[in-house]
Amino acid sequence: MGWFGRLAAVAALCLSPLAATAAEIATALGPVSIKDGPKSVAVYDVAAIDTLLYLGVRPTGTPKKLFVPDLEAKLKGTASVGILQEPDLEALSALAPDLIIVGGRSSHQLATVRQVAPAIDMTIDGKDLLADARRRLSAYGDLFGRRAEAKAAQERIDNAVEAARKAVAGRGRALIVMTNGPKLSAYGATSRFGWLHSELGIPPAVPELGAALHGEVVSFEFIRKANPDWLIVLDRTAAIGETGASARATLSNDLVAQTVAGRTGQIVHLPPADFYIAAGGVSATLRVLARIEEQFRAAP
Repeated sequence: MGWFGRLAAVAALCLSPLAATAAEIATALGPVSIKDGPKSVAVYDVAAIDTLLYLGVRPTGTPKKLFVPDLEAKLKGTASVGILQEPDLEALSALAPDLIIVGGRSSHQLATVRQVAPAIDMTIDGKDLLADARRRLSAYGDLFGRRAEAKAAQERIDNAVEAARKAVAGRGRALIVMTNGPKLSAYGATSRFGWLHSELGIPPAVPELGAALHGEVVSFEFIRKANPDWLIVLDRTAAIGETGASARATLSNDLVAQTVAGRTGQIVHLPPADFYIAAGGVSATLRVLARIEEQFRAAP
């Protein structure tokens, strides 16, 4: 049977009622029935890959570039099925996975990959990141028979959140900024990074900042006027593996130095790929929380 024939056969299967062994899984688009215990899974979401590996589930197909060195090292030899934003349908069809997972940057490809095999969207919304991460973790535990591992992972996350909350309590206001080379954006409490404020209890230095997906373009004068006690920094250039001015170089600025954060050195550089690319994955989330706890606790 040729490639198009296989696609047609799988498409027909995806439209037919699932077997009685199907399990209902919570996804970003609502509950979906999926055949329990898929043996082969192609994953186009970095957070999902991170969580699955943590649970001991190794994807059989992943994108060529994941941007997280730790994950890339663990997935050597895995079949390449395109890139995050663009699946290679021929490679995916040859792999013939039981299930395909998309999310975030690949979520718009859900209908496309469903031509090959059953697929689910497991996007994690940054505005409610920890709650979404918990739901995805529980779903993967159910789907892949890793309930005990998922419960243990959830306990680790809960403990890390509590430790971070204690470390930041009473330590002042923070401004979340993203550098993209020499450019600056700021993120508020209702933004994609707002969970740092809502979940950890860090007061925002600028409460009126909006919820723009890519943040609000700001200047060094804005940062000086906001005068945060802490700067929490994401280096986007480093996160996506591009060359350009680092966040440390960009923020080495006289106006930033005049803020409380600048004078005291209370500038937290988050693990770039963990916070930006793999956000919500178990290992990534633990590393982000550990960095926040460590930096806030170390301050005098």
